Amino acid sequence: MYEQAFKSIDAILWKDSGCNSPLDYIEQTSWVLFLKYLEDFESERESAALLDGKSYRRILSPEFSWSTWAAPRRPNGSLDINTALTGDDLRDWVNTKLFPYLASFKYSAETPNTIEYKIGEIFTELRNRVDSGYTLRDVINKVDELQFLSNKDKYELSILYEDKIKNMGNAGRGG
Repeated sequence: MYEQAFKSIDAILWKDSGCNSPLDYIEQTSWVLFLKYLEDFESERESAALLDGKSYRRILSPEFSWSTWAAPRRPNGSLDINTALTGDDLRDWVNTKLFPYLASFKYSAETPNTIEYKIGEIFTELRNRVDSGYTLRDVINKVDELQFLSNKDKYELSILYEDKIKNMGNAGRGG
């Protein structure tokens, strides 16, 4: 499942003028995968807290959650194409709102040992290299199809991801 998804995403990114090498593909795929994974992780933790009668505070503000900006849903569960950003709107929102918001965690986190600080540190160094918001929409839609709920899914993804990182050295820079 994940291997085919990675191949499809690489094929999508190959056509974008901002992504020039397999290094760019893995970098851009990584931040999109991370945000989808974070949404699934937080949903899982929120459900567990509710079952225990506890409250749960999500890491990301609602407007920055995957289900709001990347994959808003209709009541029937399908993607709401009327509210989903695409094209220049999507690219500009990611560059001027999402990335600065995530980078700000580095400065607002209580300590460097928090996930918020780590998110902020990563996103202060990262840039969206996907030039076309339509390409970015295609990547997001492909990633949105993936599930990160079972340990088997997480293990399969980690193995494929490690293989991709090992192969990055072939692209000219150290992985």
